[in-house]
Amino acid sequence: MKQKAATRSIKILVAKLGLDGHDRGALVLCRAFRDAGMEVIYSGLFATPERIAQIAEDEDVDAVAMSLLNGAHGTLFPRVVKALKKKGINDVLIVGGGVIPDIDHKDLIKAGVDHVFGPGTPLPTIINHITTGVCKLRKI
Repeated sequence: MKQKAATRSIKILVAKLGLDGHDRGALVLCRAFRDAGMEVIYSGLFATPERIAQIAEDEDVDAVAMSLLNGAHGTLFPRVVKALKKKGINDVLIVGGGVIPDIDHKDLIKAGVDHVFGPGTPLPTIINHITTGVCKLRKI
């Protein structure tokens, strides 16, 4: 686990997982994160959990923001967490969002997702959560 520089901007991977071809919301997030001063990497459509973990490792990201609208969040989000841990990546904030029933949030958090955002969450709320979470991980 390497220490991230406190002065560097947040590097975030926006991930579209599985067989979900709806990326409008993810692209809105990419732009909002960029406008907030973050360095944004977009996985593109149809990424596997293993691919997300590889990108996270290669790019040395601070956060992974997963977007899923097809109902496979209960399977794919935990698989991303496991793939990251398998690579020894424990210093990355992991958040998820999309059309995810409230009843599933607790299980996703138990599986290692820091927070789950639903449709209509204000962009500043998401940005503030990620900024705060990354600062805690960097211990600043």
